[in-house]
Amino acid sequence: MRPIEEILAEVDANIAAACAKAGRRREDVEIVAVTKTHGPEVVREAWDAGLRIVGENKVQEAAWKRPASVGGPEWHLIGHLQKNKVRAALELFDFFHSVDSLALAERMNRIADEIGAAPHVLLEVNVSGERSKSGLAPADVPAAVEGVLAACPRVTLEGFMTMAPFVPHEKIEETRPFFARLRGLRDEMEQKFGASFPRLSMGMTNDYVVAVEEGATWVRLGTVLFGERPKAAPQRSVDAGDAGESGEGGGEFDRVLD
Repeated sequence: MRPIEEILAEVDANIAAACAKAGRRREDVEIVAVTKTHGPEVVREAWDAGLRIVGENKVQEAAWKRPASVGGPEWHLIGHLQKNKVRAALELFDFFHSVDSLALAERMNRIADEIGAAPHVLLEVNVSGERSKSGLAPADVPAAVEGVLAACPRVTLEGFMTMAPFVPHEKIEETRPFFARLRGLRDEMEQKFGASFPRLSMGMTNDYVVAVEEGATWVRLGTVLFGERPKAAPQRSVDAGDAGESGEGGGEFDRVLD
């Protein structure tokens, strides 16, 4: 594996070229370093290389990894959040990319009020309509935005997240309409509600260049930075916080988001 500084220089050059092509500023795009199943040493490696945001898929993994990692990075939850893990998640993460229902936002608001948190969130939108993906249908986004703005004063809605369908690299242009649709939907919501939603989390290892060209402000990158991930992270016992309150059980939907 090449040094991360060398890899990051190439990634940064790709992002800069995509920004130039789209007439954007390079500083408007940030990398979320996805460390799923990697240990705290990789968080340190990312921090030392200049990356300032760590992305994790699971509450359970972050619960042991964050205390064992270098202080400094923002921690973003990019994976599916079960309602029965909201309390634990609010105590661990600075930002939430995958709020996929108004009901989840309302639960976050209630628990945030109880514990004095002020979560910043993105609404996840299933632009592609694939059944394998979570997220709001585009047609349901206006009602969700309205509900968060009206009924969730502890929650700050900053934008939207999506995943394009996976395609081979030679067909990467096929992802462009999905990213463009999310950007267009964001623009529609800003006009409709007279609000600013500056964040667009879209683009992963395979398609981040196209996503940046279409307006991504956060790209979620893991494999391109750290190589193939271990099959499983070390498991440690974690208190799920408010487990049982929602009546939901089972593990989190384990999606690959980088």
